[in-house]
Amino acid sequence: MLTVVLAGLRARWASFVGGFTALTLGVGLVAVMGLGLSATLRAPERAPERFASSPVVVQGRDRIAVEVRRGPGTAVVTTPLDRPQPVDRELLRELRARWTVTTSATDTTTPAAPAPAPVPAPPAPPAAPAAGIPLAAAPPGGPDAVGVDAPAAEVRALVGDRARVLTGAERRAVDPEAARDAQALVTLNALLGTAGGVTTFVSVFVVASTFAFAVALRRREYGLLRMAGATPGQVRRMLLAEATGVGIAASAAGCLLGAWGASRLARVLVDGGAAPSWFAIDPGAAAWPYHLAFWTGTTVALAGALAASRRAGRVGPTAALREADVDADVLPRGRALLGAALLLTGVGLMVWTCVTEPSELLKRKTYTTQPMLLITGVALLSPLLVRPAARAVRLWGATGMLVRENSAAAVRRTAAVAAPVLVTVALAGTLLGSAATVTGAKAAEARRQTTAAYVTTPGKTLPLPASTPVPPASTPVPPAPTPVPPAPPSVPPAPSAVPRASVAATGATSVFVREGAEALVKYGARAVADPAAWASYARLPVVAGDLRKLDDGSIVVNEEFERRTVGETVEVWRADGRGPVRLRVVAVLAKGTGDNGPYVTWANAPGATVDRIDADRPVRVPGGTVRTAGAWAAATHPTTTPQTRLGLLLVLGIALVYTVIALANTLLMATSVRGPELTALRLAGATRAQVLRVVAGESLLATAIGAVLGLAVTALCLGTLGTGLAALSAPVAMAVPWGALGLAAGICAAVATAAATVPAWRLSR
Repeated sequence: MLTVVLAGLRARWASFVGGFTALTLGVGLVAVMGLGLSATLRAPERAPERFASSPVVVQGRDRIAVEVRRGPGTAVVTTPLDRPQPVDRELLRELRARWTVTTSATDTTTPAAPAPAPVPAPPAPPAAPAAGIPLAAAPPGGPDAVGVDAPAAEVRALVGDRARVLTGAERRAVDPEAARDAQALVTLNALLGTAGGVTTFVSVFVVASTFAFAVALRRREYGLLRMAGATPGQVRRMLLAEATGVGIAASAAGCLLGAWGASRLARVLVDGGAAPSWFAIDPGAAAWPYHLAFWTGTTVALAGALAASRRAGRVGPTAALREADVDADVLPRGRALLGAALLLTGVGLMVWTCVTEPSELLKRKTYTTQPMLLITGVALLSPLLVRPAARAVRLWGATGMLVRENSAAAVRRTAAVAAPVLVTVALAGTLLGSAATVTGAKAAEARRQTTAAYVTTPGKTLPLPASTPVPPASTPVPPAPTPVPPAPPSVPPAPSAVPRASVAATGATSVFVREGAEALVKYGARAVADPAAWASYARLPVVAGDLRKLDDGSIVVNEEFERRTVGETVEVWRADGRGPVRLRVVAVLAKGTGDNGPYVTWANAPGATVDRIDADRPVRVPGGTVRTAGAWAAATHPTTTPQTRLGLLLVLGIALVYTVIALANTLLMATSVRGPELTALRLAGATRAQVLRVVAGESLLATAIGAVLGLAVTALCLGTLGTGLAALSAPVAMAVPWGALGLAAGICAAVATAAATVPAWRLSR
């Protein structure tokens, strides 16, 4: 048996090149993604910056603790706050009375003073452009953290549970960049996990397709072995042994490829803005990614060959006498049942999600994973679909007739070419289309939710997009969107001439709600400075109630809340963790894309600052930017972020590379065994150019069938997403990435044509 396997590998090495290359690339990518995930989980400790000279840092409480019911008893649930509470004034006085305390890089106080120095009052916020707009809310208790030059044990004994005591690397938690770096690592985890999942999915698909098609081409060989006395079990074991040899060799090469590409991936992620500037991947830092990649590659090779080996074992001795190229029994019962089950499961899951929880369709995890079920189901059923699709095409002339009939007769070859094209086109359409549709809906929803003519963003300068709509000439427009430079500290900014009632200032905050008795849920909320002015501009999808009734004792909620009946009372903890506060529901909003409330007044949003001012005229504030409402929506709700774009391109690049490998391998194998057929065409009077046109036409037709099937999957996924947006009362802004779809299909067509015509040119001499 071993001699036969080795002889087969040597004789048919060309038929294994495609599977070996695809598996090597897949293992290398899995190793790279695993090394990247390991680097995010074991990020290097960075030295603290804000309080680098202080051995101990005292930070205000940064978590909220609420008692909930767990089974027969109770438990305390803790959730991080948006920002830590300020250090208590009394605690700060006690610290200063005993040790040297640093509140900033230049402010240091020592206990040498005759009496504890009073804590200076927070600086007054800058004057608002209109009365009643709090451009900055000062912390009510003092700084959020202080450095203490004292033994950690003594500081902990004094502080108790009134604040957090940080030492060593923990001190970096109070640095401004710490939260951004942590969020970047979480995003990077999701990106690498998604790319690794798609890599595994596509590699399994390509390797399984390659082995299945190789078995179909070797029917006569297996028939000869059966005629020579080989049993079905021996044929199966021979094929599995070949797959094991290819899998081990490809997995080892893939691990070496992963070690080489890890540091290069880190540079791409940093340059693309998807990772912090200090992020790096050490290929020798962890061993588990290599084990995971190697055994995944070996398992994929065996799994891909397993189904093919069953078919090979069923080949009878009479197959050695077959000469016809018409495929029969192209869809075995097991493959048909599995494909139908995956297709029905994918459709049913999407419909169920759309009906029960349509907001889940807007999440990246959902629109990345759910289409894979549909893609796999359609690909498994492709032999059943390609024959009627090929016969439905109307091609003229003798060449067209041969292209159509050959494609319909050689179903396995046509399906093997169409399947990888289907994967690439469907992934490009569903991933890019879903991401663009969701972001487009968010932008349209943001623009639709205000009737203001202008929106000012204080304290942040953003470029005005080139597509800014031009307001009517009668509207007073600032000459350019250049931010107003801040006035000197001694000169307060002049108040705007805009009447107070026409200015609506809001800011981001959060609220914590105990839903039921077992969960504490955090909601991103908006704080309203003037409820009357805000209600005059807001055009929110109100399901019940009245926005104009919002006051300091009430709240506007959305349909995600457990208690969402107008007049009910909601128990709320505010953004700084203080509470609970009982607020009355005055209005209920539809869910939308996720940005519909809740809304509270400024009194229930401690620490919030204004990040948006809606008005019917331009309102200038120090350091702010004035835009028309349409320009503001375009600037603050871009189509995709650079990080998202990089992640999608990484995933689609993997799929496209695999498709190129699969197409080239399939067509090189298929065309290399068509020598007698092409010779017969030449003997019948066809010129070499005509033979090449037939071969190229078959490849293009199979590619077109795969592209059409991919478009069908894309249409189903985007249609379900649009239905979900409509159910959420959100704008339905469908976006089909025609450019990406055309590019993917064009590359597939070019590769398929070249891979088919090059060996055909040699065989048709």
